[in-house]
Amino acid sequence: MAEPEIAEKRPAVLDLEPGTYWWCACGKSANQPWCDGSHKGGEFAPVEVVIDEAKRVALCQCKRSATAPFCDGSHKHL
Repeated sequence: MAEPEIAEKRPAVLDLEPGTYWWCACGKSANQPWCDGSHKGGEFAPVEVVIDEAKRVALCQCKRSATAPFCDGSHKHL
């Protein structure tokens, strides 16, 4: 299996409103951390993120988190 591209070696810390979002899993999106369709034709697919109430989240941008789409600190070991 191919490795996703590392978009950033730090999380995207965002205040999100309730809704459905699509997190980029391939690392190729120009709209990180969100999917822009750049994965098409590859083996990666975006991950659905459902936010039930407004909150601050840290989303993985290194694409190595074991708790994807949320950051688990994996970027510190790259």
